[in-house]
Amino acid sequence: MNPCHDYLNHLTRRQFFAGAGLAMGGLALNFLAPRLRGAGVTSADLRLHPALPGFPHFAPKAKRIIYLHMNGGPSQLDTFDYKPGLKKFFDVELPESVRAGQRITTMTSGQTRFPIAPSLFKFAQYGQNGTWVSELLPHTAKMVDDLAIVRSVHTNAINHDPACTFLMTGSEIPGKASLGSWLSYGLGSENNNLPAFVVLTPKWSSKAVAQALFTRMWSSGFLPSSHNGVALRSQGDPVLFLENPEGVDRSARRAMLDSLAKLNQLGYERQGDPETLTRIAQYEMAFRMQTSVPDLTDFRNESPATLDLYGPEVNQPGTFAASCLLARRLAERNVRVVQILHRGWDQHGNLPGDHRLQCKDTDQACAGLLTDLKQRGLLEDTLVVWAGEFGRTVYSQGTLTDTDYGRDHHPRCFSVWLAGGGVKGGVVYGETDEFSYNIVRDPVSLFDLNATILHCLGVDHSRLKFKFQGLDQRLSGVEPAEVVKAILA
Repeated sequence: MNPCHDYLNHLTRRQFFAGAGLAMGGLALNFLAPRLRGAGVTSADLRLHPALPGFPHFAPKAKRIIYLHMNGGPSQLDTFDYKPGLKKFFDVELPESVRAGQRITTMTSGQTRFPIAPSLFKFAQYGQNGTWVSELLPHTAKMVDDLAIVRSVHTNAINHDPACTFLMTGSEIPGKASLGSWLSYGLGSENNNLPAFVVLTPKWSSKAVAQALFTRMWSSGFLPSSHNGVALRSQGDPVLFLENPEGVDRSARRAMLDSLAKLNQLGYERQGDPETLTRIAQYEMAFRMQTSVPDLTDFRNESPATLDLYGPEVNQPGTFAASCLLARRLAERNVRVVQILHRGWDQHGNLPGDHRLQCKDTDQACAGLLTDLKQRGLLEDTLVVWAGEFGRTVYSQGTLTDTDYGRDHHPRCFSVWLAGGGVKGGVVYGETDEFSYNIVRDPVSLFDLNATILHCLGVDHSRLKFKFQGLDQRLSGVEPAEVVKAILA
């Protein structure tokens, strides 16, 4: 039996029409190519990853997004959620009326006490509205008039892996598509020489054992694999095997890829597998990245004033500062999504010491990124998001002293900030109780947050769908989700 014939005999109606549509697109492209060349347009001018028909749904305020993920869960109590009244409760047991039977992790469930640990850090007011920000973030504090700080975000998950998966995909269950992949799928790419979705994983300074980063955080899941995030390495060559082998020049590589594309096209016509078309597109992208990536990662043309914005570590490959500068260079090249994942924020002990190091890694670089984007006119159409996967408890994990404490995971409330395209600056939204343990005003679920992000990019979250396992899958889930209009410009 011929397996190709067997495959075609079992095609579903949906697979047939999906494949036919792609094939017709390929035929149309072959038909148009000579005319385009005659009109002075080349294949390089055609978008390798165009938007879906009808996308964006409305005029977007942001064309692209830079997502700064603080992996491990920063403490909202020590950064953006100022609780001066806690000083009088030092080492006092957290009232059961506040905990209200909420679940806690196994890391603290065995404690006999839950002593309140006020933040060791001083807070001050900044900006036109007097926003309170910790001394850990002096550079970010100066940018508060550009930020919308949401202090009432909450999540379903209490442990890192499901919480990170939920943050990035809208589900605790692995296998779903990530935010960056959804945006690549719906909005496509305006750059033919770089991926639509780029991931950076810089090193970190705290001594805490960092959580693993799973590729599901930038995976396309059930979407076509061409929408996977492409992770650039922080050390050595950004992409392995980017250079041609010895004795193979660019013209020979071009000829080989053209021949391979023809073979893959024949394979697609026989078997109808859409992933074959993905393979053709990705081979072409890899060829173009051979020239675009070295130029992207070469900082020598950056002015000293620009480098100074990001801090002294900007010229050290693999640092968060270098990643932020790279993110700006990707943004000006119209890369749709840049995701930076900074690890080491999981402070169950020695939080004051380790959070100092983590903030030193990121504070100036975040502010420098916003300033650089703003100076170049890019911030108005670039959405920047800063978030962890959950917050931290007000009570101390382990021994509490005058100079040291740890904090456990806390999903019920944490702080996130947004800036740039579509966001109103100088806004603080949502409020927690005096212990930063429960939300008392304007709760924002992760579904709401993702719906708001999509809205800034011109996408109606309820209309961005993909049929999988018999369901219309959405980044914003099946539960009700609302755009947080109060933080929109």
